[in-house]
Amino acid sequence: MEIEGAIKSKNVICYCNYPLLQLKVKMASVSSSSHLNKTVRQQYMSLPQGQKCQVTYIWIDGTGETLRNKTRTLDTEPKSIEEIPEWNFDGSSTYQAEGSNSDMYLIPVCMFRDPFNLDPNKLVLCEVLKYNRLPAETNHRASCNKVMEKVKEHHIWFGMEQEYTLLGTDGHPFSWPPNGFPAPQGPYYCGVGANSAYGRDIVECHYKACLYAGIKICGTNAEVMPSQWEYQVGPCEGIEMGDHLWVSRFLLHRVCEDFGVVATLDPKPMKGNWNGTGCHTNVSTKEMREEGGLQYIEKAIDKLGKKHPEHIRVYDPHEGKDNIRRLTGLHETSSIHDFSAGVANRGASIRIPRQVGQEKKGYFEDRRPAANCDPYAVTKAIAITCLLEEEEKGAK
Repeated sequence: MEIEGAIKSKNVICYCNYPLLQLKVKMASVSSSSHLNKTVRQQYMSLPQGQKCQVTYIWIDGTGETLRNKTRTLDTEPKSIEEIPEWNFDGSSTYQAEGSNSDMYLIPVCMFRDPFNLDPNKLVLCEVLKYNRLPAETNHRASCNKVMEKVKEHHIWFGMEQEYTLLGTDGHPFSWPPNGFPAPQGPYYCGVGANSAYGRDIVECHYKACLYAGIKICGTNAEVMPSQWEYQVGPCEGIEMGDHLWVSRFLLHRVCEDFGVVATLDPKPMKGNWNGTGCHTNVSTKEMREEGGLQYIEKAIDKLGKKHPEHIRVYDPHEGKDNIRRLTGLHETSSIHDFSAGVANRGASIRIPRQVGQEKKGYFEDRRPAANCDPYAVTKAIAITCLLEEEEKGAK
């Protein structure tokens, strides 16, 4: 005798046909490529490659937000970045050049292990130069590196907290009800359980991929909005911060590709009573980490307050137009129009952690950068404001 039943809820529709017990779960929209036979793929991926090495070149395109990549074969495994040759690409297809003069240069600057193709294969982050070998407009690394060289005696450390939101390929947040909303914010931050944490498989795979690659990832957690997550990179000194964060973003998008979903760094992916996504930036100099370092933290905060409008313009790729949707003074943010600072205050522009306030040394957190910020632009602006402006005025 056949028994049919249906169990319905906001997220699941289950149909049972005894004795087959067929299960149909209403899923988030995922890409078709994620359904390809991974067992067949693994058969080819496990083939030996001799002494050859695959090198994947990664660069930032003309949007200043999107990453591109392509791969070439080298005869042997490179032991250093100097052993990886320059390459080129068609800038007219990446919003970086006209078709009549489209060749752009890829200059390798930082090398990592490849967690997708495994050793001895490599991932290589590249700077982009134009036909005249000047930095492309969205190549902020070149100017950032010059600033970091000027302040290297301060041994400035950064740690960046990269928030992001998982989406289905239809642009709807991953695992949200197709025609509605999940329960209000509250149970999701650092949550556990199928009704609180959406997409943990992706998060943990990204974490392991970063560790394998050599990224200085130091933690991860579920964030306040459901399907919103965060990972932290650092501490990194100087230019290393931007290098590691950009490659960690590449790994995030690449892992999500395998799972058939999308990671967005949009600063306010959902309108209404939902948290936005930021890239809180922790900053510490050698002086700040030593005894009595709080006075240097307070001096830096005072300088940042005087340059608030200038920093807002570089804290997202569209000169503050993205952040204005996020920095409203609500949902653990400060107002984009005002500068503020406080101990343990997540509604301030700059937060001094409570432990730092007690120990009188350590670091401060700039909570204004948006999730889609360019870390080179952010760290460069902070280094200039906190460490260089007075020196440059004195030199005059």
